[in-house]
Amino acid sequence: MSTRTMASVAVSACVALVACACGPERTTDDAAAKASPTASARSEEPSATPSASAPTGRPSAGPTGPSGDRPAPRTKERAIQRYEQYLHALGREDIDTVCEVAGPGAKEAEEKGFGPCTSTYVIVFQMISPEQKKALRTATVDPRRVTVRTPDRIEMPLEAVRTSATFSEDDLGSYTLEYLEDDYFITDGT
Repeated sequence: MSTRTMASVAVSACVALVACACGPERTTDDAAAKASPTASARSEEPSATPSASAPTGRPSAGPTGPSGDRPAPRTKERAIQRYEQYLHALGREDIDTVCEVAGPGAKEAEEKGFGPCTSTYVIVFQMISPEQKKALRTATVDPRRVTVRTPDRIEMPLEAVRTSATFSEDDLGSYTLEYLEDDYFITDGT
């Protein structure tokens, strides 16, 4: 298998795993038992409420509105913010945040036979060089290169990611974020 195929499989599996750990069929008690501290408690955005107090249903307990109980805006800017949150978490090896943002995609990968997100992303972390991890911690996304298919479906091509390191489609790839139950989540990656 090529490096790109393995990376895509691993990322898909991780996305699927995250969804299992934090997916819609889980309660907030289940999610809290899997991770402490919560992704929202460590996120880069302030949140007035931890994920354990958020409504059950999706892993959207992370940063939503300013008070943590309102839906996040359905905007390109918010989708970019969520993707940057994911990229920074990849660089920090922050499994809770990675799995929270990538939950729905991780669930799909798990349904295809890959393990839970927390196991799969550990493999992904090992595939990223130390230089790339450092670069991901401060990565930004060029909004001009982001494609808005609909307000609920936004594509983040690799070319939109700005870092001090070089990434190929095999290393990082491109992602689709969808607005699901009050926030954007990674649902597909290539």
